[in-house]
Amino acid sequence: MLKNKLYSLIVCALVLLTACGEYQKVLNKGTVAEQYKMATDMYENQKFNKAIQLFEKITPSYRSKPQMERIQYMVAQSHYNTKQYSLAAYYFDKFVKNYPKSSKVEEAAYLSAHSYYLSSPVFSLDQKDTQEAISSLQNFIYKYPDSERVVDANSHIKELNLKLEKKSFEIAWQYYHTEDYIAAIIAFDNFLSDHLGTELKEKALYYRFKAANALGIQSIFSKKEERIRDALKYYQRFQRSYPASTYIAEMGQLAGVLENELNSVLTLKNGNNGL
Repeated sequence: MLKNKLYSLIVCALVLLTACGEYQKVLNKGTVAEQYKMATDMYENQKFNKAIQLFEKITPSYRSKPQMERIQYMVAQSHYNTKQYSLAAYYFDKFVKNYPKSSKVEEAAYLSAHSYYLSSPVFSLDQKDTQEAISSLQNFIYKYPDSERVVDANSHIKELNLKLEKKSFEIAWQYYHTEDYIAAIIAFDNFLSDHLGTELKEKALYYRFKAANALGIQSIFSKKEERIRDALKYYQRFQRSYPASTYIAEMGQLAGVLENELNSVLTLKNGNNGL
């Protein structure tokens, strides 16, 4: 039994060595026709990394030839299947531009957009790829409004927009957390205007008030009145929008302190004017 297993392992190893040797031989010294055949065989057997190497070798020889359409599609699909999504998006885009009448052009256009979607990072990182993904998905929907893939495209856009909302909110919150209150107020204002209907609106209004409250209390005397009044306006707007919010009690207490502080500022101002 042990001998049979050992024999089987030796046979498998020899087969693998022979296959690898044949691949290297064709890759380095094979004719263009041999490399093309092996590239397509590797692709069909899902050995995509090896297929990519062979396709790179033969691409210059097949430019402007009928086989190039198939080669470009397989190159793009190989990168997609090996999770090299940025490269996949690039090659699918190239395929769409070069072969607009291909039977695979709609599929390639979607896979390009989907590659951008898959390369979109977590919300805490730079969102350049997320913006690119949204644009690409929107372009797909515009070009193929009747495609069965539109439902998925819309779902992906919704998910990506939520990611951008989280990123925008995180930037504003970081300003608040580091006590850069002026920047925090501006960032929360931008967030609220850029993301109408966001589920994070209540939180954004809450932290905007908190930033304005801290700014008002800590300001120099000459700027105190204006900043306290702004903070109280933020509180009143929040109160109108979310009267039953769990934040209301805390915000009400802070607003009370602000009103007392404002009265003190006005008293001092009036006293100085009287002098």
